[in-house]
Amino acid sequence: MVAVTGADWGVGRLLVERLVTAMGSGQVREIVAITARSAVEDGGAAPAVPGLTWRTADVRSPALAECLAGVDVLVHTDVDRSLETPGKKRRAGNIRAAQTVLTAAAALRVPRAVLVTGTMVHGADPANPVPMPEDSEVGTETGAGLVGDLVEIEDLAQRARRAHPGLSVTVVRPAPLVGPGLDTALTRHFAAPRLLTVRGHEQSWQFCHVEDLADALAFVVAHGVEGKGGALAVGCEGALPQRAAEETAGLRRFELPANVVFGATHRLHQVGFTPASAQEVKFLVYPCVVDCTTLREAGWRPSYDNEAALRALLEARDGRAALVGRHVGRKEVTITAASAAGAAAAAIGTAAAVHHLCKRRSR
Repeated sequence: MVAVTGADWGVGRLLVERLVTAMGSGQVREIVAITARSAVEDGGAAPAVPGLTWRTADVRSPALAECLAGVDVLVHTDVDRSLETPGKKRRAGNIRAAQTVLTAAAALRVPRAVLVTGTMVHGADPANPVPMPEDSEVGTETGAGLVGDLVEIEDLAQRARRAHPGLSVTVVRPAPLVGPGLDTALTRHFAAPRLLTVRGHEQSWQFCHVEDLADALAFVVAHGVEGKGGALAVGCEGALPQRAAEETAGLRRFELPANVVFGATHRLHQVGFTPASAQEVKFLVYPCVVDCTTLREAGWRPSYDNEAALRALLEARDGRAALVGRHVGRKEVTITAASAAGAAAAAIGTAAAVHHLCKRRSR
């Protein structure tokens, strides 16, 4: 029996669909779809499929354990990756959820738990090899950004392996996600009038389409794939060079020195202009490409390559422009486009001008 948290939205919903197919082929016996929305429990959105049971529980509540009787594998997909959730609130919710999932699984003697984090835990750096080995060291970032959340979830997984020897914990790390309905620092980066780059460094892009992540999770569940040290990566094969990304997106770059990029982003994040931290911006300008060895050797392949995944990202844009991770209006875009090709001082001035406009509008 397989249980899935966040089963009514995002990757969790896609995973349930694939597990239903696997159930028809005999690879999965039963599915428990866990959601926090009572409407699903009431039958409003729950498909009637033999062997699929919907249960309502908050993944941050100890009551989650009541949903896990007889479960063999628990897949936790209910992770908040939204830029709009305040950092402290998102961190508290994500960590509480992972703690509860692992504790409940151990208490109910669930043999295996699968957590979803991201390749971002390895960190983005101009010195990173392209690709990095899948078992590269996990970073120690604990800042307010999403990467800090994921690093802490990985730490919880390590502790659970030591504290609960009877519980096998697998961590699945997707490359930056693309697909319908996603609103992330990555999607906003490609909604800017020009692509920000660091002078002297060429970015290499690796993506993971949400459809591929759901397929990979179903494969991991059905075939018992665990990975090196209990962790494995999911993503498109290889890397897309910056110039190819620019051609696909139809966008030009503007280059700034590293100290300006990260210094200005840090200041704008501190005053609340942008939800993206300087740490998160590093992943937009420095490489973090991982060789997804475990799944490839197990026989799984992604359906999307990096170019197709980028096209999917571009097609899913909602038409809003963005600047350093913040959605902006037409006037702000005009200011940005006019100064983007200028010197570093012009870029900082642009950010300050946009911040001033936003403050005036809020009065």
